[in-house]
Amino acid sequence: MALQIAVIDDWQQVASGVVDWSALAPLGQVHFLHDYPADTATLIERLQGFEVICVMRERTVFDKALLQGLPRLKLLVTGGMRNAALDIGAAQALGIQVCGTDSYKHAAPELTWALIMACTRNLLAEANALRAGGWQLGLGGDLHGKTLGILGLGSIGQKVAGFGQAFGMRVIAWSQNLTPERAAAAGVTWVSKQQLFEQADILSVHLVLSERSRGLVDAQALAWMKPSARLVNTARGPIVDEQALIQALQSGRLAGAALGVYGQEPLPVDHPFRHLSNVLATPHVGYVSEQNYRQFYGQMIEDIIAWAGGAPIRLLG
Repeated sequence: MALQIAVIDDWQQVASGVVDWSALAPLGQVHFLHDYPADTATLIERLQGFEVICVMRERTVFDKALLQGLPRLKLLVTGGMRNAALDIGAAQALGIQVCGTDSYKHAAPELTWALIMACTRNLLAEANALRAGGWQLGLGGDLHGKTLGILGLGSIGQKVAGFGQAFGMRVIAWSQNLTPERAAAAGVTWVSKQQLFEQADILSVHLVLSERSRGLVDAQALAWMKPSARLVNTARGPIVDEQALIQALQSGRLAGAALGVYGQEPLPVDHPFRHLSNVLATPHVGYVSEQNYRQFYGQMIEDIIAWAGGAPIRLLG
């Protein structure tokens, strides 16, 4: 019997054209679903006919209740090798295998730097003014000689630190696990958490979301920052206390923020981040690049073929 394979979370309707899915034709039929996440009952109705489901990162939450409502499901495939939205333990208990893919490692750092440059030079407002017939709204900021603070010096944080060094910035970093020796090996100066927030002209968040990092950028940390500083978050929304950040931005306590991730995604239409003039907000596009999608979807196809052949690869959990 032919497998029914769903490729969900295809919000931009690009999945079918990024790679050649015809390699799966001998196994079954591929369906591309473009809906946003919904409540559990709606998702069960939408997905109950599929044995294989491909998910894009953490867009849809597959918790125990949803998994239990999908008795035909045998394989979940996710973009990336880490997905906090999947209850892998519950999947395994139900006999559902979970596989991942590698990631293109440059997409998120490049987007981070684009946000840093755009918010520093006020490019969105200047470009919009030009379109509206205006010319030169104000003065842009500068990066050379300023301090870039990296919260989380992992693979992405190190790449962003390297960009900062190339722009002539002083780069400092802190995280719970970071040591002065590891920071020095990356050409970065280790500082304490308070020093990171106090000294940074640009503070960029690059932590993995965990119970330890959730809400780490809180009202106290934001209060440590210079009024002229800017916060950049392309990691995960819940690392930053959104209400505290909104208050800091609305009051002028913080000069600005450039954001690509949020506590709720898609971002509600009435959310302040959509309207605050000192916020540059993008819709979680840090991983949404041509090369990354080719890698995600190409390896999803490999995962499905390997699983169907009885030798699954890139298993998670």
